[in-house]
Amino acid sequence: MGIRMLNRRTAMATAVVSALLAPVPAVAAGASTAQVPAACRSTQNPDLAARMSRDIRAALSSRQGTVAVAVRDDNSDLTCALASERRYDAASVVKVTIMEAALRRADELQRTLTDWELANVRPMITASDNTAAQHLWNDLGRTCLGRFLDRVGTRRTELGPAGYWGLTRTTAADQMRLLGVLTDAGSFLKSRTFGLKLLSKVRSDQRWGVPAGMPRSLKAHIKNGWLPRSTHGWRVHSVGVFTGSDRTYRVVVLSHDNPTMAYGVRTIERIAQAVHRGLNPGRGAVQGATPENRISEASDASAPYGPVPGWDEPERDATP
Repeated sequence: MGIRMLNRRTAMATAVVSALLAPVPAVAAGASTAQVPAACRSTQNPDLAARMSRDIRAALSSRQGTVAVAVRDDNSDLTCALASERRYDAASVVKVTIMEAALRRADELQRTLTDWELANVRPMITASDNTAAQHLWNDLGRTCLGRFLDRVGTRRTELGPAGYWGLTRTTAADQMRLLGVLTDAGSFLKSRTFGLKLLSKVRSDQRWGVPAGMPRSLKAHIKNGWLPRSTHGWRVHSVGVFTGSDRTYRVVVLSHDNPTMAYGVRTIERIAQAVHRGLNPGRGAVQGATPENRISEASDASAPYGPVPGWDEPERDATP
């Protein structure tokens, strides 16, 4: 046997052994095989990005379900994405989109919200009122809502059929873009401060999720969704903006295939604690994990439990 052939075989054997001995990335137990470990990046602070990636993987390492994560911190130029293009039934987080579309329409008409709009926008956000959401959904119409999504630049959000606003399909990446409408200094939304204010006043029993682990120096502006359906179990979502005197960052966690609502909440809060800890070293947490006896297993009722003909049959989107 020639020396060249021997060296080639030796190199191949070494590569195989190295691959077998390499650590396997941690992913959520039982998660879709298309789900990949969180990837955080920061040109300003690559060490922070590496730590955050490890911490998010650790938070998911023993969890069931299918999870998507997106994080954006303007101060450190940190971004994180885990399966951020996978689509989920939006449930009640779509109410942020409805609110922003109503605010944008008022801007375009060079006016503030009417008394009727205010009477619906306020409870839709602060109490997750479904009747108010339906009123605004019908009033805005699909054309106006679609035009708004185009203006934001969402890529994979699809409005729910007919009056089924809770079946709007969305991604963590698109939810990050929608939150950016409220935080970016150059935003086209003139009344973004009002939108953030409403999100800061969500009632206490709906303030679980991404605020878990946040430090006392920050304010949380959040909206959640919690919906069980006959396929993919519980959808449990939490999106939020965190503002303080020296920073602003956004966190989005979407999930389905959760066995219970409480299980999904706990998964989200484990991720949130890792994010807040990484972005705020040395600052004590003001909000811990939500006790299970404070998590209701009642649906947010934003969509029917069973399939909607022509929408859920067959399963239309398994794209990661």
